[in-house]
Amino acid sequence: QVQLVESGGGLVQAGGSLRLACAVSGRTFSNYAMAWFRQAPGKERDFVAAISASGATTTYADSVKGRFTISRDNAKNTVSLQMNSLKPEDTDVYYCARARRATVFTTTDAVNYWGQGTQVTVSS
Repeated sequence: QVQLVESGGGLVQAGGSLRLACAVSGRTFSNYAMAWFRQAPGKERDFVAAISASGATTTYADSVKGRFTISRDNAKNTVSLQMNSLKPEDTDVYYCARARRATVFTTTDAVNYWGQGTQVTVSS
């Protein structure tokens, strides 16, 4: 069973920064694309950022472009989301996700493993 363990969520003031991390079990982490999604209560789970298996390709939701950066360290089996210039509307539960494939993705149907979710709250 592949497990994704997230850390780094918390409370931050608007304009501040947080860095989320996701540690992934298994020996084949480098074979799969990874992503971050976020979800507010009563809302759909929305795409935030994705990175290809090699780390060579990234893609971002328009709402976070220029502010968030996804990265991965295949030697450490981790994926991170650096969040800068945070806004109150970034307040959500953030989920780490592993795909069934190596190429970047933006939809939940491409996900075969989810993290438990970590709360990010941005105060105004």
